[in-house]
Amino acid sequence: MNTLTTQLQLLKSNGVSLSTPELLRYQQLAKLFSLVPKRAPQAKLAGSYLTKHKGRGMEFDEARHYQPGDDIRAIDWRVTARTGKTHTKIYREERERPVFLFCDFLPSMMFGTKLLTKSVQAAHTAALISWSAAARGDKVGAIVFNQARHKEVKPLTRKKAVLHICHELKDVHSSSLASTVNREESLNAFADACARARRLAKPGSLVYLVSDFQNLSAKALQHLSQLTRHCEVRAIVVEDPIELALPSTTKIQEVKVSDGTDQQSWLLGDSNEQKAYEQWRAKTRQDTEHTLKKANIARFHVSSGFPLDQQLQAMQREVM
Repeated sequence: MNTLTTQLQLLKSNGVSLSTPELLRYQQLAKLFSLVPKRAPQAKLAGSYLTKHKGRGMEFDEARHYQPGDDIRAIDWRVTARTGKTHTKIYREERERPVFLFCDFLPSMMFGTKLLTKSVQAAHTAALISWSAAARGDKVGAIVFNQARHKEVKPLTRKKAVLHICHELKDVHSSSLASTVNREESLNAFADACARARRLAKPGSLVYLVSDFQNLSAKALQHLSQLTRHCEVRAIVVEDPIELALPSTTKIQEVKVSDGTDQQSWLLGDSNEQKAYEQWRAKTRQDTEHTLKKANIARFHVSSGFPLDQQLQAMQREVM
């Protein structure tokens, strides 16, 4: 049994379509993914994260001089006795932070050359984040989309919400396998999904954008920039190994490739072709990084060529 077959069996996947067992598998790995906020959340409900708003809560913040209207039950008698002036305790409120997922199943994601297609790895990543959010007691919602349809899952708590998301991931992905490539439709679908995410994600949410960002247009970026004003947004850029470098080969050979619309010829094994290709891909990657950074969106990368398990530790370090 070769390594590829073994890895797919461990992942409970065939690498192309989605099944329920492969998404449920990530429930066991939920604790390996960090959802620690980088900035103070702004949600209004009670929960597990500390905000900058001060009031009565579980976490002591400071003692200050008593002011008319302060709750006398919060008077700090020790500080009052020591200073001779009445002081009151101030607490930092605990508030929950919803997690919202944006999962891209457009035609450019239906591609893979090594282990999984990018769309399958995106679904695995979305499932992992969902289970991690549920394990922390966060509400989790999602928008899952392709060229022809989209599904919205309003933020809910616990296992039921994750199962709902997993169902929609599987359903929308199944319809994506038969979709045809249309660049204009893809650009419009991506921008529309960004607009929907902007409306659906509540202020203070942690938003994960799981995509290859090949359809990131100026219109879509405008919606995402608006989203970052009220939410913490993190981009997970899903890449296939061939999008970074051409396959190595012992002899020069010509291959024809197509994106479904245009066709090109690549010369594998030719050092000049390899160098030119890597420079082109590096420039494309750098441009995407720059665009997302300019929009104040944190970024990290996931490869579809390796099991997500092997990338978890690196993902954790980058997120934190």
